[in-house]
Amino acid sequence: MTGEGYRIGELARKAGVTTRTVRYYESKGLMRKQPRSAAGQRLYTDEDLSRLKRIIQLKNYGLELEQIATVIRFREDEETGEKRRLRTTQEYRNLISVKTGQAGQLQNLITDLLWGIKQAEENGRYLGDCPGRACKTCEFKIDCIHAKKDVY
Repeated sequence: MTGEGYRIGELARKAGVTTRTVRYYESKGLMRKQPRSAAGQRLYTDEDLSRLKRIIQLKNYGLELEQIATVIRFREDEETGEKRRLRTTQEYRNLISVKTGQAGQLQNLITDLLWGIKQAEENGRYLGDCPGRACKTCEFKIDCIHAKKDVY
């Protein structure tokens, strides 16, 4: 930080983003566009760095920029922070719900992949091939379309 503040490159580097990202967040109203110094450069404060890191953190949590903007603007719109706290916790609850659903889908995918690997290893088949009568003894038989039809 220079005596007056961070130049955009310094700010971006400290936050682990590009200067383009900082400018994009400014254009979306997430970051305040700082006035230019006498030397013609924008200088950012520690508060700007903290805000940028918070935006990145919320983005990494999976919030969309519109949701992040809502959370950040509550900070500016009220003194007590109560509305912001309630809104943020609600956004986090919504995010937990979405991520829980995604985790369930991921678990189903993992189960399917394990089934395919087991079939390929035990029966010498390609992942998409049915092992035939081995379905009856496979621990994944509940997922096998042939075992469900009980064709054997």
